[in-house]
Amino acid sequence: MKIEGVDVIITSPGRNFVTLKLTTSDGVVGLGDATLNGRELAVASYLRDHIVPLLIGRDADNIEDTWQYLYRGPYWRRGPVTMAAIAAVDMALWDIKGKVAGLPVYQLLGGRSRRGALAYGHASGTTVDALFIAIHNLLDDGFKAIRIQTGVPGLAKVYGVGNDQLAGQKYDYEPAGRTAVPIQEDWDTAAYLRHIPKVFEAVRAEFGAALPLLHDAHHRLTPNQGAQLGRSLEPFDLFWLEDCTPAENQEGLRRVRSQTTTPLAIGEVFNSIFDYQTLITEQLIDYVRSSATHAGGITGLRKIMDFAAIYQIKSGIHGPTDVSPVGMAAALHLDIAIHNFGIQEFMVHNERTLEVFQTSYTFIDGLLDPGENPGLGVELDESAAAAFEYTPAYLPVNRLLDGTMHDW
Repeated sequence: MKIEGVDVIITSPGRNFVTLKLTTSDGVVGLGDATLNGRELAVASYLRDHIVPLLIGRDADNIEDTWQYLYRGPYWRRGPVTMAAIAAVDMALWDIKGKVAGLPVYQLLGGRSRRGALAYGHASGTTVDALFIAIHNLLDDGFKAIRIQTGVPGLAKVYGVGNDQLAGQKYDYEPAGRTAVPIQEDWDTAAYLRHIPKVFEAVRAEFGAALPLLHDAHHRLTPNQGAQLGRSLEPFDLFWLEDCTPAENQEGLRRVRSQTTTPLAIGEVFNSIFDYQTLITEQLIDYVRSSATHAGGITGLRKIMDFAAIYQIKSGIHGPTDVSPVGMAAALHLDIAIHNFGIQEFMVHNERTLEVFQTSYTFIDGLLDPGENPGLGVELDESAAAAFEYTPAYLPVNRLLDGTMHDW
């Protein structure tokens, strides 16, 4: 069964998505997610100009060999653009293999390890009162674990904090602005470190000790500041503290780990197993945060998770709405199959996106399930996709109050 057709499809139903469509000589279609938020066209070009010529005529059955061919073949390895392109090919091949076998992909990965994947939702508010409304909305929707983000007094806008919700509203936050240049946000670390422990104290007092709570510091802290935050949040028993410091400096997590027992999650910007080498072997983190879309697909992320399992480190796969439903489905098949599953991030795509990408995965009583459709379980409506043209978008940039560029 040879790969006969390769198409790169770009659509923007509220967000920009890049989808790879492979068609075999037998007419079987497979889909893969190649979306890289704010840099979508770079991956589309990589696919069209460098990958498509390599795929025509290749055997669609040989997923591992194709993965290694695309990873080891070029001199320039890794990085988000390359690994998102490889991910799209890998997902599409798994989708094809599942459809040919008549089985959902998780069955090809070894079958079920659990009846469903625990999901966490995003609650945010510019004030604590607004945050409480968002938490109640998520609980009403069935979420059993919740990420907590709030505005910081004195700062006009904080990344990760969407518009305040009314009762019953959904969290729908698009950080990538449709602007000519990135929107600029400001930051004050001292104000943040003073504010956040008070927020979690209030949330625990309102919602009790049993609700799993998560928080994302979004790379804004030094290792010492990350350790300080971890210690200050220990009384509130977080499920995890995410991205407390830029993890490119893997050794910096030694300082954090030595100073706090708060569980640590890192890696949504990581693309390969080598990004995690020190963090995993020294057990400096508790959860791996890469997405299937940005870490080489199902094959690439499975390699990372098998490595992490040796050290009792679990998954916390990145699942924002700038990962398409195809990428989300790929994550869910891994979630169900691997032994060292931890939790799955879940942001619900808008109605326009779900018109373009028709999904079979479900969210019931706090648990996600990939469904029983053969392959990944997502179909692309190309006519609907064509109605939403690509629109340039940028994620924001972050500066300290004195104007210095800062991590965000």
